[in-house]
Amino acid sequence: MITQRKLHRLQGHIAEVSIEGFRSLKYIEKLQLPQLTVLIGGNGVGKSSFIRFFEMLGWMLRAQNLQEFVVRKGGGDDQFFMGSRITPEIKAEIRIATNKGFNDYRFNMAHLSAGDTLMLTHEAYRYSDASRAGQANWSNLSGVGKESVLPDQKNATAKTICALLRQCSTYQFHDTSANASLHQRWDISDSVRLRADGGNLAAVLLDLRENDASRYRQLVQQIQRVFPTLEDFVLEPVVGKVLLRWKSKYSDKIFGAHLTSDGSLRLFCLLTLLSLPDERLPDMLFFDEPELGLHPYAITLVSEILKRVAKTRQVFIATQSPYMVDCFDLENIIVAEAKDGATTLRNLPKNQYQQWLDDDYLLSDIWLKTPVGVSA
Repeated sequence: MITQRKLHRLQGHIAEVSIEGFRSLKYIEKLQLPQLTVLIGGNGVGKSSFIRFFEMLGWMLRAQNLQEFVVRKGGGDDQFFMGSRITPEIKAEIRIATNKGFNDYRFNMAHLSAGDTLMLTHEAYRYSDASRAGQANWSNLSGVGKESVLPDQKNATAKTICALLRQCSTYQFHDTSANASLHQRWDISDSVRLRADGGNLAAVLLDLRENDASRYRQLVQQIQRVFPTLEDFVLEPVVGKVLLRWKSKYSDKIFGAHLTSDGSLRLFCLLTLLSLPDERLPDMLFFDEPELGLHPYAITLVSEILKRVAKTRQVFIATQSPYMVDCFDLENIIVAEAKDGATTLRNLPKNQYQQWLDDDYLLSDIWLKTPVGVSA
């Protein structure tokens, strides 16, 4: 359960979601989402579809850029389950809980063949006071269009919904190729928050070193627990820009990102993000396979820090790592599986599966041994 103190520190948290027709999410009804959600599943079962749905919400409500999301993610038809000929409409409803009540938002989308894009055909929102029985009536937004009109509303409920959902973006530090942002010099002024791809890592590290030295030292020590070769980062601004470099304990040579393993670069990004103070983190953090390229010990370390961050932030993790899932508790887990091309998502109810844990099964054992529809 989320305490009143934690709810007060957050603008709210996503408590429940229903999604119909988005990518592989053919029909997800009233899925309960804990403060720390760990979505576990194999390749191709729809974990990324779930993460992309919330990413789409962020694009919709952050500067109303739904159409840019569509272009970046393959076009409008690709957003529908089996295509728009099979699924003519996407429907969704999101419930945001605060310490006073529930803020609900729902919308419908259709495909526009001209331009292969999406159109919002319906939007509505409501606020239901937790101290009163029943649900409030929906406030329907007039008109249809290619962008959401929810951000234009002056109502407090609409503002609360927008303020939270526009933060939906996924931290994915997978691109460590030669042309990735991590390898480029970065403007030192872009250092308040770590970007979703980690491109401004050097600028963020420089800011921590200069303005929060104790936090910076703790971060370096955390990295050294997994990457003991590191002595320190070498962060030297040149004409207002800084490049990611580091020095080894065992050599005078300075190493750049191009001489650093992919797993080490991802570790630098993850631990830096999770070491930032609360005010420099969004209220919600989404991670798509953060374990990629990490040693099992590093996975354990990152998982423990994620649990700490989740005390004051809502955290979503999509993973296929048994090492990672075993770091969390039963109530955090949602299992993703696929049947006939459609994603199914299920919680692991404590009353059904606690006996497995009492018998020394690991959470990964429960995931691997219990197919859809099978109870303990």
